[in-house]
Amino acid sequence: MPRTRAQRRRRSALLVVAALVTLLVVIFVHDVSRAAHESTGPRRSENRSFAQMADRLITQENLLDQRLAYLLGHGARLSRPVFAARLDQVAQQLPGLLRDAALLHRPVLAHHVQRDAVTLLKTWVASESVVIGVARSSLSLPGQTASPPALGPAQSSLTSAVAAWDYARYSLVREPGRELLVSAQSALAHLDLRATLANLANAPGLTLVRGVGISAVSVSPSPLPAPVGEILLPPASTIQLGVSVTNHAYCIQPVTISVSFTSPGGLTQRQVTHVNLGPDASFAFDPNPLRTSPTEHASLVVSLSGAPAAKGASLSRTYRVVLAPSGQG
Repeated sequence: MPRTRAQRRRRSALLVVAALVTLLVVIFVHDVSRAAHESTGPRRSENRSFAQMADRLITQENLLDQRLAYLLGHGARLSRPVFAARLDQVAQQLPGLLRDAALLHRPVLAHHVQRDAVTLLKTWVASESVVIGVARSSLSLPGQTASPPALGPAQSSLTSAVAAWDYARYSLVREPGRELLVSAQSALAHLDLRATLANLANAPGLTLVRGVGISAVSVSPSPLPAPVGEILLPPASTIQLGVSVTNHAYCIQPVTISVSFTSPGGLTQRQVTHVNLGPDASFAFDPNPLRTSPTEHASLVVSLSGAPAAKGASLSRTYRVVLAPSGQG
């Protein structure tokens, strides 16, 4: 049956509509493909930038962890000042690592891998800080201001963080850029820290041997020639002392310095000061002027307490102070 003119027009219209729909679908697919391609580029760049920085920080932490573990395991042959200096070198790098780790928070990446990296680095730094604090405390090294937390929880947290990162570092393998992040290698997580620190505490070179002593006593006005143990002074209404004391150990040492000046009548002038001596450091004490009178014969005692006397040093010095009569000198 021949088609009518209306049927032919309807068929032509349907063909035109079908062609338009096909064209629109092709254009849509092309636009989607192009948009997907364009969005992959920035993501690839973000993933690669993150990977470069995260790999650098984790590699740095791997080396720092290894360095600290080696120091703890082999530090028994070092002296106290050398061991403390190397421990401080490690501690001084930790704040910088935390600052750099904070930069990894943005942008947000696939599987929130940036959060896992920050958690790893923060846990690592916190655990190392605890280990350093416990080492300082157990050896009475300078720089320890408060009791550090327990070793057990810190080491357990580090072990868990390293294990979690071993899984999270594959997060970008199937993402644009296909980045496999560097692994975390922590010797501290597997070190027997209690036995290691006990070994350090018993090492001869690291054992604390406290010792202080009076280094010098000066007098003004300048004394005249006199026998040992006697200070002969020209007539003066006051005399000024200077006392130097020394800490012969590598530790912070609290001491008390006392000066007593007793006249024949029994009047005693006494001055006391308390000070923390730094490691292998000296301190000069200038008490207030002592009141005197011509021809006076008095007793002067300078004493130091707070620690045993160092080898060859003394904790007390006693002098007989004689003032010449007026007109002599």
